[in-house]
Amino acid sequence: MAEKSTPLLAVLQLLRKYNLKGTEEILRKEASLGDAEFVNLDLPDVEIASILTAHHTESDPYSYESAYDALKKFIDSSLDIYKYELSTLLYPVFVHMYLGLVLYDHTEHALNLVEKFGPEQEDYYQDDLKRLSTVTKKDQIKGNNIAEIYSMNKFVVQLSRDASSQLKRFIHEQKTPSIILNIINNHIQLEVHDGPGRTQAQVRATAGGILGEAVKNENKTKVYYGLLKEPDIQMLTAPTEDEEEEETPDKPKKKKPKKDYNFVRKPKSDPNAPPNDRIPLPELKEAEKIEKGKALREASKRVQLGPDALPSICFYTLLNSANNAICADICDDSTMLAVGFQNSSVKVWTLTPNRLRGMKSAEKLQDIDKEAGDVLVRIMEERDRDTNRTLYGHSGPVYRVGFDPYKTLLLSCSEDSTIRLWSLQLWTCLVVYRGHTWAVWDVRWSPHGHYFASAGHDRAARLWATDHHQPLRIFAGHLADVDCILFHPNSNYIATGSSDRTVRLWDCLTGTQVRIMTGHKSPIFTLSFSACGRWLASAGTEIIIWDLGSGLPAAVLGAARLSAPTHALVFSRDNTVLASGCLDCTIKLWDFGSISEEATSEEAESNTMLQKDEKYLLRSFPTKNSPITSLHFTRRNLLLAVGTYEGSS
Repeated sequence: MAEKSTPLLAVLQLLRKYNLKGTEEILRKEASLGDAEFVNLDLPDVEIASILTAHHTESDPYSYESAYDALKKFIDSSLDIYKYELSTLLYPVFVHMYLGLVLYDHTEHALNLVEKFGPEQEDYYQDDLKRLSTVTKKDQIKGNNIAEIYSMNKFVVQLSRDASSQLKRFIHEQKTPSIILNIINNHIQLEVHDGPGRTQAQVRATAGGILGEAVKNENKTKVYYGLLKEPDIQMLTAPTEDEEEEETPDKPKKKKPKKDYNFVRKPKSDPNAPPNDRIPLPELKEAEKIEKGKALREASKRVQLGPDALPSICFYTLLNSANNAICADICDDSTMLAVGFQNSSVKVWTLTPNRLRGMKSAEKLQDIDKEAGDVLVRIMEERDRDTNRTLYGHSGPVYRVGFDPYKTLLLSCSEDSTIRLWSLQLWTCLVVYRGHTWAVWDVRWSPHGHYFASAGHDRAARLWATDHHQPLRIFAGHLADVDCILFHPNSNYIATGSSDRTVRLWDCLTGTQVRIMTGHKSPIFTLSFSACGRWLASAGTEIIIWDLGSGLPAAVLGAARLSAPTHALVFSRDNTVLASGCLDCTIKLWDFGSISEEATSEEAESNTMLQKDEKYLLRSFPTKNSPITSLHFTRRNLLLAVGTYEGSS
């Protein structure tokens, strides 16, 4: 309140000085100012004169260009230890000088300012400047998205204490400092930190957000990134030798059950894990317990990956659908594939010899014993059905599909602003969820089922439960489209990536933002959590790996290597390999084991960025001409990929 009302308080102090009580009372009433605001305010006459003459100075169009030029020369002549941090001031000062000239109807001078200094701004701000430069009259500011963002919010700049002192000295030495001083006071939030100034690499690592860097206090909240304690799996029966023989008749292993005791032991408690009852999770049904038991047995046969043991890749190519197929998803046990299409349909394929079966007719269901233990098997058609099924219901392109953890339900979201829940037993739509006002770009299940989250063009993300037709939480804070969303492995948090070039982490329990991570230079299209829950990978035109404990980047991958945006990311099940799929028709494998080891070592405490792509890129696999739509690691660490063949180039 004090920063915003300083000019008003200066006027009030002047009115009080000349005993103009009536005018003072009217101004205080209209500005909603009480006595508390200026009891302790005692501005010198010189400062009052400076504030009251600021309007005259700021209305001079020629003073803007000279003031910016002086600031630029000061920063260029500064020592390197200050220069790189101070240089982050140039863009917000430039933007608000342009808006100031537009407000004073100096359109020609505003356009000259953009023409002269606009190309000097960072590459990742050029698109924002193009949109901003379309504003040439003050009444256009309200209808321009980027102009409204800068007018209503403060740009965050982090400076060391010494760099801040250098800036203050420069401002005091200027003959007419009011323009830059008023911009800094009213539109820029300076975050001063102790210690030496940051290097160019450190500054660039966190730069790029529409409103600059993250405020330090926003990332102080404790994040429980550990995994939940799994249910007592002693209740799950270990596979018998006969079952083992059925699964692998060519390689029977009579002593295999001894290995399964590794998965019957009680799991160790994670000190970083949230309490199991922090958010209500549904109790496991008998069929779901059986599915978890299968997953554990599959994990016992998992291949350990690494730089010397890269995963095999199985690529599913979608033919004759180059301009139609938009998204794809593979279920957790890798038996089904779902694809969303431009024509508003969803198609599901089986990836195994077992065909897709539907539920029996109502007449046949009446003859089934509902108390039978295998009732879920009896209700399905006995004869095999089709290898694929098509689901109709949306009235716009389908942007995301997703199987629930137990492959009985499927979610889809569309441009028609709805989310649909489909039954994979009835093969029909069960519920239509309405809440978003515009297109829904992404929808994802919680790893524990029951909950799901969505993100859309309305700049908000929403948390839903399958048994509620209204959202449980609305996560608002992004300044542009929320393009992607993902649940944390412990289901307590949701990560979102946006066109405002920030990644945010939200607490499902409180609905509050607990992390804001800046550093991307382009919109973010995909997210992936590591299996351990500590690391989050996000990708646009570069891939950044974040440490959720601190909210800081641990590594930047592909900044100079990715020729196209990355739309698919996935960690291997053993946390050793990160796979990325790009629109340039390549799959890249990264050595995440080395990245996590170096990031957690003592040498990483200086927060220096790890950008040695040559060291971490294990291998790149090109396709013929199929951009990567989806990636999925099976329970045994086989990498499955889906892409659409675009024809010979």
